[in-house]
Amino acid sequence: MDNYTDEELSEALREVSKTISNCEKMQKKFAEGTAQYSLLRNRIKAMIISKLLIESELSLKDQMKEELGQVTKEELTEALKPVVSIISKCEKAQEKFAEGSPHYRRFENLIKTMEIAKALIENRLTWLE
Repeated sequence: MDNYTDEELSEALREVSKTISNCEKMQKKFAEGTAQYSLLRNRIKAMIISKLLIESELSLKDQMKEELGQVTKEELTEALKPVVSIISKCEKAQEKFAEGSPHYRRFENLIKTMEIAKALIENRLTWLE
């Protein structure tokens, strides 16, 4: 697995936390049972798992290892799908903006965060096998 610096992991943690907050706000706008609501529910769950993995890497809390032990292989596999989807959507959206522009950099940060989350999820899945 890639070794990430504490700075990279801290930035990823901030980005994932913002994404969770944004998704929770958006989810309130949709009726339960709609495709958009389900998409956001799955995305929130994936981001929570990603956050736990990043916090575990940073060793912020002893409790994280215990909570992480409760995340199943199936949940990790399911969490990987929204993370990969976010990467793909951000890469496509990023193409619409000039390199170096604020929007371009925003997508760049989110892509890097999701790449870290993806690597941590895949590493955890490998560890569980």
